[in-house]
Amino acid sequence: MNLQSSFKSFIQQHHLFSPKDRLLVAVSGGVDSIVLCHLCKSAGYDFSIAHCNFQLRNEESEGDEAFVIAFAKELEVPVRVKRFDTEKYAAENKVSIQVAARELRYTWFNELLQQSEEDKNIATFNTPLGERRGFLLTAHHADDNMETILMNFFKGSGINGLKGILPKHHNIVRPLLFATKEDIHAYAKENNLSYREDSSNASDKYTRNYFRNQLIPALQEIFPQVKENLLDNAIRFREINTIYKSAIDATKKSLLTQVGNERHIPVLKLAKTPALHTVLYEIVKDFSFSAAQAEEVLKLLESESGKYVQSGTHRILRNRKWLIISPLAETDNSVYLLEGNDTQLVFPGGKLVSTKLPFTQTIDASPLVAQLSAKELKYPLIIRKWKQGDYFYPLGMQKKKKLSRFFIDQKLSLNQKENTWVVESDKKIIWIAGLRIDDRFKIRNSSAAALRLEFLPS
Repeated sequence: MNLQSSFKSFIQQHHLFSPKDRLLVAVSGGVDSIVLCHLCKSAGYDFSIAHCNFQLRNEESEGDEAFVIAFAKELEVPVRVKRFDTEKYAAENKVSIQVAARELRYTWFNELLQQSEEDKNIATFNTPLGERRGFLLTAHHADDNMETILMNFFKGSGINGLKGILPKHHNIVRPLLFATKEDIHAYAKENNLSYREDSSNASDKYTRNYFRNQLIPALQEIFPQVKENLLDNAIRFREINTIYKSAIDATKKSLLTQVGNERHIPVLKLAKTPALHTVLYEIVKDFSFSAAQAEEVLKLLESESGKYVQSGTHRILRNRKWLIISPLAETDNSVYLLEGNDTQLVFPGGKLVSTKLPFTQTIDASPLVAQLSAKELKYPLIIRKWKQGDYFYPLGMQKKKKLSRFFIDQKLSLNQKENTWVVESDKKIIWIAGLRIDDRFKIRNSSAAALRLEFLPS
């Protein structure tokens, strides 16, 4: 393989970047990133180098840094180096060393890409249309892609994971995905390129290294063409994924209805949807539900009203003929006061507008309006979320009723209950906002002074 010509062809084929763009190449000092830099230099691209020293391998890390600086000088390209206390970051954020290193390096790379165009030593990304763009180049190659596909397959990541590493994702470009590790080593030897060997690559304690050093060689003994087949399949899976995503998006659009901050799904229509398990998972994963929880959601199709499944951020509730996806309500134990001279009160649930009337002209039938006998009220009025044990005397009734029972009679969903506010005076509930006033505070004489409250939900 002529790596140089294949390199240019791959960039053009996938529209990765143009000769006028400015590039930031992530360079570890290993053979992959060294070859990538050499190819960019030979092709005449404008680029700079960024090297991360994670300080994990003592003298070896120091040697890598010194090598990359010398290499950049030899190529006559700008270089930026940053040292990270990776172990401290991992401990503070409770993540693995691998995750910590990834988060640290991509955060820094993004900072470099967003720096001002005035600094000519740094590639830039956020540039106006028509000017030179900036991209981050990483040295991921075909073998990396094969390993990723296999790892995703065994993790059960679905069609999306089987497409492997993309040549371009936002501002990150992988122009060596066409080349195998063997191709890269051959190019380095042919061009007398020196590089650093990372001793951790030989250790199988990392999952990727195990796939690279153990699993794939074992598979090759049975299927000699396994690498070529995986690469061919990666292309097919990318195309399949495009078709799959288009179909899923269309199905989601036909099933989900936005109602405020909720999504409503008709149970009967969902139940008749082809490939139900897959479609349901694609819907619920956007709301932090796992594949295992998707199976629990599926059971809601056969359950009675009121049953629900909850993720860390959302709840899916069976409410009669619907599944309702809603954000988890934040518990609000605060109370908000409306003084006698206040004309309105803004609180997390919306706004309460207060109007004093010398007498009652007509009774407003809107459930969002309460007209109350002024002489029965004592200020300040308190607005709060309802709580278990609350009761009131529903309009037209002489007996008290617990709010929990009233909500059942009104067929309120769990989400509606959680977002219900009450107004009270002197420790008595005078109005369940938007639902019913208390009979004790109704207007009994049209000539009597009244208070008009209007609830405007947020």
